[in-house]
Amino acid sequence: MLKLISLVTVQCFLLTASQVFLKKALIAFGKFQFTLAFFKNVFTNLSFALSGISIALASIIWMYVLKKYEFSSAYPLISISYIFGLLAAYFIFNETISWTRWLGGGIIMIGVILVVQK
Repeated sequence: MLKLISLVTVQCFLLTASQVFLKKALIAFGKFQFTLAFFKNVFTNLSFALSGISIALASIIWMYVLKKYEFSSAYPLISISYIFGLLAAYFIFNETISWTRWLGGGIIMIGVILVVQK
């Protein structure tokens, strides 16, 4: 079970990293324009590339997890990515997180703990 939790935690971290990189890239792109310069900016943006790499790695790990472990054990664990998302919003994007969202994150973690119990 520890290997499953470790793999899914890494997968969730990469999944969240992908979304963080994508948001940073979208901010950098500015207003959408159907021009060559805009698309050159998109496809030469490091954050955009890192987003793609992160999601690809997360997908590879997830394929391994799905192949090796029971779906009913593995799938609920990906809710860990919601916690990483809250932390990224707070620490990277300096968003204000309401207490109800923190409470929801705590409830999610309680659910994760319950799922990994035998």
